[in-house]
Amino acid sequence: MVQRDGKYFQRRWQTGYGGKTINVEELSIDYVLGSGNHARSYLHRTPRGTLIELPLGWYAEGKPEGHWGMSPGSDSDHPRTRRFVSYQCMFCHNAIPKIPPGNEAAGSDPIFAGELPQGIDCQRCHGPGGRHVEIVEGRSGKPSEARSSIVNPARLSPNLRMEICMQCHLETSSGRIPAEIVRFDRGPFSYRPGEPLETFRIAFDHANGTGHDDKFEAVSSVYRLRQSKCYLQSAGKLICETCHNPHRLIRGAEATKHYAAACHQCHPTETLVANGTHTASQDCTGCHMPKRRAQDTPGMVMTDHLIQRRPPAGNLVAEFREPSPEQYLGEIVPYDPSPLPSTPANALYVAVAQVAMGNNVEKGLPVLAREVARQRPQNPEFYSVLGEAWQRSGNLPAAVTSLEQAVQLRPASAPVLRSLALALEDSGQRGRAAEILWRAIQLQPADPISWHRAGLLDLAAGRLPEAIANIRKAIDLDPTLPEQSRALGDALLQSGDGKAARTALEEALRTDPYDDAAWDLMGRVLTSSDPTEAFFHFERALLLRPNHAAYLHDYALALVRADRFDDAQQRAEAALKADPNLFATHELLGGLFLRKKQFAEAAREYRRMLELQPGSARAHFRLGNLLAVQGDRTQALDHLRQAANGNDPTIAQQANQAIQQMGVR
Repeated sequence: MVQRDGKYFQRRWQTGYGGKTINVEELSIDYVLGSGNHARSYLHRTPRGTLIELPLGWYAEGKPEGHWGMSPGSDSDHPRTRRFVSYQCMFCHNAIPKIPPGNEAAGSDPIFAGELPQGIDCQRCHGPGGRHVEIVEGRSGKPSEARSSIVNPARLSPNLRMEICMQCHLETSSGRIPAEIVRFDRGPFSYRPGEPLETFRIAFDHANGTGHDDKFEAVSSVYRLRQSKCYLQSAGKLICETCHNPHRLIRGAEATKHYAAACHQCHPTETLVANGTHTASQDCTGCHMPKRRAQDTPGMVMTDHLIQRRPPAGNLVAEFREPSPEQYLGEIVPYDPSPLPSTPANALYVAVAQVAMGNNVEKGLPVLAREVARQRPQNPEFYSVLGEAWQRSGNLPAAVTSLEQAVQLRPASAPVLRSLALALEDSGQRGRAAEILWRAIQLQPADPISWHRAGLLDLAAGRLPEAIANIRKAIDLDPTLPEQSRALGDALLQSGDGKAARTALEEALRTDPYDDAAWDLMGRVLTSSDPTEAFFHFERALLLRPNHAAYLHDYALALVRADRFDDAQQRAEAALKADPNLFATHELLGGLFLRKKQFAEAAREYRRMLELQPGSARAHFRLGNLLAVQGDRTQALDHLRQAANGNDPTIAQQANQAIQQMGVR
């Protein structure tokens, strides 16, 4: 953490080859998120208007000074260095911000316009207050008009009052499930206090009995409270305001006394003590709602709102490292409202929940496809979710069809067009994919993601000047996005500009020092100029992605060029163990065997090349030359002639020369 000229920055770096400091990134802290009661996170605002949560945070545990710790999601061996703050995050952590026109649609990029509000305001619980202020300040209306122009939660039903709290304090899980789906016809900040929460969103949860029934997470207060017997048997009388005054935060002895008084409304202490069933302690929450370390944010110690007869065994505040994210594969079930009304729209959303994050695709995808075909919804998001699910499952024609339907319903949506372009690219329709991307660019010329995707299409097609230009345009629009500089480095390397490629890859690794592909590419760039440093980069790539076949092949090739043949053979064999179908690695390994005069082993590798690519002129040429050395003229000539008749002019010329040297016309 750095303070300079009245501004705050967060700086990170790595130790690289030879002990040098590398991959230095220093980003300004533009906003501090969190009251500090439990934690604070630090946000950087990009020129594009997106927000990045920086990797280092502050936690109140250990007051008065607190302690520094990694932000959620950053305490891992491969953290995301670009954790963008979504609209869903901002919904709960701040007052309603301004967003660009058109970004109300689901799936829109999380861009914020103008200055952000600085903290939760009155309208979060009372609704829009502009008209109320006009009436009161202008004294132009009756008292009844003033009252009706603002939401007073005290006049709402207990259920609607609690839903005002639930809009932010109910999260079934922060794990990789769609814990909440905002209805597709609602904007991300369109909920208004006093309306039924289910008209805005549906909450979902893991299925019961899947090992997630007792999860305790940072935003699980309402979720845990609703499991309590006290809540379940209160007939709706126990709500958040039973214990909490939203206008006043209390602490210490006052808080202990206040919360005990709330418990005593139903559990008089005198009766419990007289019956010998309770101690004389007045600290109800200390025993029945103990503080615990949150499973998803171990730096935070929170009150467990599951009211229990006895606290769980063990040290509930013992430190532990944030667990790796779990890929839950199972049913996603509706949680709130409960029961979820049986309507056609809700049937669609339940099906969306199964496939949106890949949790239950095998069972959910046919249901979503059937419901979409039957209901023909007019929200393009249903077709987008369906198309992306078809794409993940490998049914590319169905993916393209669904995404084309989404585009028909919302032809001016850049995110929808990008999704269609990606499906077209995966299905081999690169020309159409490029056309669709250019439509997206024309709609939003300042969208770096579309420029980047267009550059990748050019790169795949071998149009290197166009690829370089388009990727550079994307970087100019937003240099903070990961992967862009790595793609630029790849294009520059293919174009033969190693110096510029190195500069681009240095920027890629500064942006994301955990980008294993960038480490590998840098190793390839350095192979000719500094082999030892290249080896360092290959090792780092393999540390981040162990046993990756392509990286092992690149490493082996670099070792060959450095005359370290035994080490090269070891890496090549490891690459083929990871992926036996690497054509170029079989060729490389065959050459290493040939150098050691292990002809049978070399021939085996060249024959494997022909199994993978039966018409390969290169494989025929290699095998033909080897058979000639072994004295097998008949087979050697057969393979050399096939090489000479192949579509590689250089190989054909070499094969014809080899045939002539054998004295054959």
